[in-house]
Amino acid sequence: MTTARRLLPLLTAVLAVVVLALVVAALPWLWDDDPAAAVLRVRYPERGFSPAALDALRAELDLPADPVAGAVGWLGGALTGDLGVSWVSRAPVTPSVLAALGVSLTLALAAVVVAAVTATALLAPGVRRAAHRGGPAGRGSAVAASVLGAVPEIVLGAVLVAVVAVAWGLLPSTGFAGPSYLVLPALALGLPAGGLLARMLSSATESALAEPWVRTWRSWGTPPATVALGVARRAVATAVPQVALLTVGLLGSAVAVEQLFGIPGVGSLALDAVLAQDLPLAQAAVTVLVLLGLVLGGVGVLAHRALLGPARAGAEVAVGVPDTSGRARSWAPWAGAGVLALVVVTGLPRDPSTTVTERRLAPPSWSVPLGADALGRDLWARMAHGALLTVGTAVAVTAVCVLVGLAVGVGARSARAGVADVLNAVPPVVVGLVVAAVAGPGLLGAAVAVAAVGWVPLAVHARTLATEARASGYVRAAVLVGASPGRVARLHVLPAVVVPVVRHGLARVPHAALGIAALSFLGLGAPPDSPEWGAVLAASLAYVDRAPWTIAAPVLGLALLAVVVALVPETRTSS
Repeated sequence: MTTARRLLPLLTAVLAVVVLALVVAALPWLWDDDPAAAVLRVRYPERGFSPAALDALRAELDLPADPVAGAVGWLGGALTGDLGVSWVSRAPVTPSVLAALGVSLTLALAAVVVAAVTATALLAPGVRRAAHRGGPAGRGSAVAASVLGAVPEIVLGAVLVAVVAVAWGLLPSTGFAGPSYLVLPALALGLPAGGLLARMLSSATESALAEPWVRTWRSWGTPPATVALGVARRAVATAVPQVALLTVGLLGSAVAVEQLFGIPGVGSLALDAVLAQDLPLAQAAVTVLVLLGLVLGGVGVLAHRALLGPARAGAEVAVGVPDTSGRARSWAPWAGAGVLALVVVTGLPRDPSTTVTERRLAPPSWSVPLGADALGRDLWARMAHGALLTVGTAVAVTAVCVLVGLAVGVGARSARAGVADVLNAVPPVVVGLVVAAVAGPGLLGAAVAVAAVGWVPLAVHARTLATEARASGYVRAAVLVGASPGRVARLHVLPAVVVPVVRHGLARVPHAALGIAALSFLGLGAPPDSPEWGAVLAASLAYVDRAPWTIAAPVLGLALLAVVVALVPETRTSS
């Protein structure tokens, strides 16, 4: 039984890889398109689309007759190390994928360094102050982290290109030919990721500060620096699996940034291959990302165990519950919500769809306080009318992700990497393409695509916290007196997990909005004429260098949303 349980995560991961290969292989049929016709459009458009030309191409490329045969044939070759030959370029797939993976790994690691430095800079002063005086680690860092995490990577990248590369001429804007080419894309990816990481570490730090050993150390007169280092190690132990997920997520989700900076990474390779229906190349790129996700997910689990040390085996892991009963209620979330509500309510009577040629790309003025877009439409009105679409959809998606993440994470019997780590490595764009193939592009399809992978970091976070809770003394005591697994999970594990995961989920509300925006940017979400913030952002990016106010409206909305979700959890009262 023990051996079967140990093999279950491996079997689950293998099954997930097989299913993903089958889904990618089925894309042409999901799109109701002939793979031969798709390849013919790319390679030999001059041949025409006669049945004879299609039959000749099928014979030349040995195209599969159905998705099952294609997936099984490709997997059989992959097991022997042969990832196939591109249907478009007729070149072996393996060198292309490995080269793109090396580029993406370099970029992702550089972005992780930026994220780690950013998170440390945001949190270090508050942790040291809290370790010396007691109490929470500070609210300002939580606000700054959430606002930074709400900045769209593609917008930040476009601003960096326009200012640092074009206006100042300090760094190259496109390509990948040396360390200097990494700086701008690493900043574009790493700064928002650092904000999200800092927000998560802030929650873990507050839980660590509430654990009994912190009070004991203080009563012994332990130097504040030593207490701060202990708190930091305890918080990092909880967050290290998320850092592994962050690295893999940057590999697969940086498609828009890679395209903006002309970086030949594996995310762009997978997207281009899927769009061209070059299935061997797409299957290889997605599978490599998945395998790397499993490896890094396992590394995160092992690092978590190592940082917990002997406490995990000795039933000495304490679970702290921050005491919020004595905290003053903060006015900041209500102020942020009030400003956002004021902008929306006052903008709703304005016309979001009328085009006025004379005010194309007009700067902010009394008539258009937030400026006008490329068609002369009022950006204030479009922001107000798009708020319900963006905020409502993002909140709904996040709520679903939190519920699924809690169910999967608390229900997991071990912290081993599994299907969640597999899905985390799948680029959301690929999921969006699958959903669009089945249901057509649209806001609902984009929301489904974001939710399909958005629950994974929450599930891994819940899984990590649940593992720590099950290693605590009071949970082991409950097991020894005969409590059933369901009762232990419901009464002991879930209360220790739900608050940090809900706070993590709230921090991801702007992230969900950005995911929907990214799919809208690629034509898989809301239509271009929609006032949804992602569609407005996508339509404005081409003009950011000469009319930067065109991106101000959606970015302002996302920033205000981030302020609200950053501080609402801090206003709760203890039960």
